[in-house]
Amino acid sequence: MTTLRGVCGGVLAMILTAAGTEAQPATDIYLGELANRDGRIEVGSLRNITDRDGYDNQPSFTPDGAWLLYTSIREGQADAYRYELASGAIVRLTHTTESEYSPTVMPGGEAFSVVQVEADSTQRLWHFDFDGENLGVVLEDVKPVGYHAWGDDTRVALFVLGDPATLQLADVRTGQVEIIETNIGRSLHQVPGQPAISFIHQISESESWIKQLDLFSGDVETLVRTLPESQDYAWTPDGAIVMGQGSRLYSWRPGEEDTSEWQQIAELADHGIADITRIAVSPRGDLIAIVSSRPRPRPRP
Repeated sequence: MTTLRGVCGGVLAMILTAAGTEAQPATDIYLGELANRDGRIEVGSLRNITDRDGYDNQPSFTPDGAWLLYTSIREGQADAYRYELASGAIVRLTHTTESEYSPTVMPGGEAFSVVQVEADSTQRLWHFDFDGENLGVVLEDVKPVGYHAWGDDTRVALFVLGDPATLQLADVRTGQVEIIETNIGRSLHQVPGQPAISFIHQISESESWIKQLDLFSGDVETLVRTLPESQDYAWTPDGAIVMGQGSRLYSWRPGEEDTSEWQQIAELADHGIADITRIAVSPRGDLIAIVSSRPRPRPRP
């Protein structure tokens, strides 16, 4: 099990050494169809949409379901890209000399936010238009930011690096920041249909839980214990959580009779997937993006 110290160290290693791509894992993004048949989630037609040597990671769908945003490192440079779902075209969005990670559409849909590693290695939340212009800092004084998720038009949840890492809720109008929890994981999400943000709270090296923060009351609710050695998940629009472990996908839905039981929904080893990490689900719930390490070439006989 990765400890929180290990999680933080991994984030720092990934982001602060972005100029040295040899330090980055080779990862691919797979896109598949998602269906709900009689209450059971099914995955089909999975294909590798990046399929190249190098780092392609951190996928997120745009609210209109037209694009998949992600981070790609090419020739030593980390930038935000988009995959156009209709055509399969890949377009580079940012062209800075800095490195951009975790591209996410901002409320209103006219811009996207990223964690930018600045020239002096400062990590802050920035924004860009979809033509890569009109960049600017979202929160001037909050750093070092590792990951983020928008809760509503004005509030954003932040994974702020430290020992331990903290979940912080920031108001972008005022710059006011509140520390919500310590010892958290990197996976932050808006909860579908609720004014809430979900996160992973790591209790110990062997125990962590998915919880959710009510943005209005400030109450934190415990949902379900995570799968062992897994730290990434995604919500479906109808309120289920999807999480990976090795080559298998599992789901859990609040309100089920056994609220601690994860249900296996797919075995993806035949697709070359061995270690599922990040997951994203489309706004309509009909597509799923899955990140896995790039398969090693098989030796010639």
